[in-house]
Amino acid sequence: MKLYLVPTPIGNLDDITLRSLKVLQSVDAILAEDTRTTGQLLKHLGIQKPLMAHHSHNEHASAGGVVKMIQSGKTLALVSDAGTPGISDPGFLLVRECLKNGLDVECLPGATAFVPALVNSGLPTDRFTFEGFLPQKKGRQTRIKSLVEEERTMVFYESPHRIVKTLEQLAEAFGPERQASISRELTKVFEETVRGTLTELIQHYTQNADRVKGEFVLIVAGLEK
Repeated sequence: MKLYLVPTPIGNLDDITLRSLKVLQSVDAILAEDTRTTGQLLKHLGIQKPLMAHHSHNEHASAGGVVKMIQSGKTLALVSDAGTPGISDPGFLLVRECLKNGLDVECLPGATAFVPALVNSGLPTDRFTFEGFLPQKKGRQTRIKSLVEEERTMVFYESPHRIVKTLEQLAEAFGPERQASISRELTKVFEETVRGTLTELIQHYTQNADRVKGEFVLIVAGLEK
């Protein structure tokens, strides 16, 4: 009886690991961020398992019930829509609750969007900070200002409709010549990585508004001293 955290492909379904397949085939049930999305993946993989919803809107309420299921002898897997659970997706609260109750938790290695984007950026990878999504409103400017003196490479996630605004805000805070890289549609047919200064990236995505689609991973160079 335990909880497995199982990474799922971020685009290309061939990126599922053999170990992930074995775990998904062996568990009693699967906790899914979106049961429809996970249901499609399981159908593709030829796996039939009970699905339970576990997402940002119900994770506080459902964690206790999940703990009781594991305590009763069940082995469960937690998956997000894409990537590794807990990385800008639900997972942390459930892991904390399981550990608090002395339950075994195991996270499998696998797909996560920021690693290929970081390595592919051409920016330093020896030290970096993962910032995920910036606050949408309250606290956004405070967070950006707190990073002005950051010397490590910074990793952000951003949505298509906010990417240009975010680039403009970072250019204002960090300077327009700060080097950066944006990867989108990672592992998919139209995967793209664009590198340059923040100003150049603003110009690119302003002039190519039709290409502002998919999930964005933004890598920004740290302050050079």
